[in-house]
Amino acid sequence: MKISDRIAALRGEMEREGIDIWIVPSSDYHQSEYVGEHFKARQYMTGFTGSAGTAVFTRDKACLWTDGRYFIQAEKELDGSGITLCKMGEPDCVAIETFLEKELPVEGVIGFDGRTVGIGEGKGYEAAAARKSGTVSYQHDLIGSIWKDRPELPREKAFALEEKYAGESAASKLMRVREKMQEQGADVHLLTSLDDIAWLLNIRGNDVAYCPLVLSYLILYMDRGELYADAKKFSSKMRADLAGNGIILRPYDEIEEAVSAIPASSCVLLDAERVSYALYRRLPENVRIKESENPEILMKCIKNDIEAANIRKAHLKDAAAHTRFMYWLKKNIGKQEITEISAAEKLESFRKEQGGYLGASFEPISAFAEHGAIVHYSATGETNASLTEGKLLLTDTGGHYLEGSTDITRTVALGEVSQKEKEDFTLVARAMLRLMNTVFLYGCSGANLDCIAREVFWKKRVNFNHGTGHGVGYLLNVHEPPVNFRWKEGKTPAPVLEKNMVITDEPGLYIEGAYGIRLENELLVREDEKNGYGQFMRFEPLTFVPIDLDALLPEEMTEEERKMLNVYHKRVYETVSPYLNEEEKQWLKEYTRSI
Repeated sequence: MKISDRIAALRGEMEREGIDIWIVPSSDYHQSEYVGEHFKARQYMTGFTGSAGTAVFTRDKACLWTDGRYFIQAEKELDGSGITLCKMGEPDCVAIETFLEKELPVEGVIGFDGRTVGIGEGKGYEAAAARKSGTVSYQHDLIGSIWKDRPELPREKAFALEEKYAGESAASKLMRVREKMQEQGADVHLLTSLDDIAWLLNIRGNDVAYCPLVLSYLILYMDRGELYADAKKFSSKMRADLAGNGIILRPYDEIEEAVSAIPASSCVLLDAERVSYALYRRLPENVRIKESENPEILMKCIKNDIEAANIRKAHLKDAAAHTRFMYWLKKNIGKQEITEISAAEKLESFRKEQGGYLGASFEPISAFAEHGAIVHYSATGETNASLTEGKLLLTDTGGHYLEGSTDITRTVALGEVSQKEKEDFTLVARAMLRLMNTVFLYGCSGANLDCIAREVFWKKRVNFNHGTGHGVGYLLNVHEPPVNFRWKEGKTPAPVLEKNMVITDEPGLYIEGAYGIRLENELLVREDEKNGYGQFMRFEPLTFVPIDLDALLPEEMTEEERKMLNVYHKRVYETVSPYLNEEEKQWLKEYTRSI
């Protein structure tokens, strides 16, 4: 079916169920950022392939809300669909709840699949409906009714993450979480976020593309736990290990009945940002609810020393692979046919040669020339550009290793590029280096430090429409809350930067229709000097891949910034050269020379 046919079919279902407005979010039943094929209902209904966005359908209107990362991409993908793009954060963009209140008839019905909507969102839709004396309908899956060839739920095998990688046993983690439950006065913890469950139980899987997670729910009591997942995914050894920690396996689709059966005398700890509205409505009326961020979120964000040591090893492997790719690209551009897709495949082949490599940590971005201006561009058979000299190539890629996950962006000059491209590249490099070399007092958050990168942009009256950095999970989600670099605070304040947090540093500049430039390193938060002024902190770079000197204008940099780059490049050479052949080593020496 074409998009217009799907929308018509949906409106037919809305008419049959007496629903005036239907909302389609991007999430699965676990409020995940990236979802498996079965859950891509918003993509199915709109054709928009970005990871973030909400579609809303009335009887005669269709709209999609998404953020600044996807404006260019969404405009292209929605073209001809009849769906209106609503650019979140822009002055003329109406909030979804305002739109709902305006479009909903008196005593009308707002509908959505309650399993895919968080508690806060669901309550917001309730309030919007109530203002028009209306109601919500959350127990239907109208998209499932029209999506006839919908992919099945995945049946991939799970695997255990050994303690030599995790750095802490599941038993120890369960004890720590139960201590937090006691502090909150809770005797039950309802956990639905896949990465939190995976971290807590030291399990990983393959149920979501690029995210090594297992579709599951966990109800944790003070003396036992119930894991709702497909038991066939777990080996007998894993089932025995879970049982040894008091965790019993139950069928995945029994979670709603289990939530309904939680004893009425219980106090349930849950995260309203991560538990679905449908499960929330299943809780018995007399159950006391303690809404608070999952304790696992901050726990897993602060890596232990074993994880930190492993992550360094993962980045060393990744640096060798990416540096070899950069050498190959520089040597072969103009001599053989290279496309966006074949370049990404070549980089992946270098990663596959590394021990402990499990796969890509997210869908690779390989964006040539004007495609680089699309922040989350993904090459397809129709858009796959051939690389030619005289332009920039932006690659944003990463890998999952048993030792951790990587995320790196490099923009490379293919031959000689324009003076303007070099000026913009230098601006981005300066911003990245300045943030990476920041020293700060303990107590700062990423919100305090974001402007250190943006300052050089703002002085030139330019900006980039995304955060400067995000947390990175350990063989989990490559975008891991709550830590970030972001000058605009979100719903909850950014946390204090703690020792062993991992965060990216990735400023960019995007010129629509021409090129995009982004440079990204991962950083490990470290303690620095402690004196009478307090505990100072710094960042340790984890990523060691050259910044392309062919695209750089040293005269545009301050003396301090040039020193920062020279020190970084010296470490790149010392760290990576032992893993290269002689030709690659000589090339790296030239591309990490002092400027």
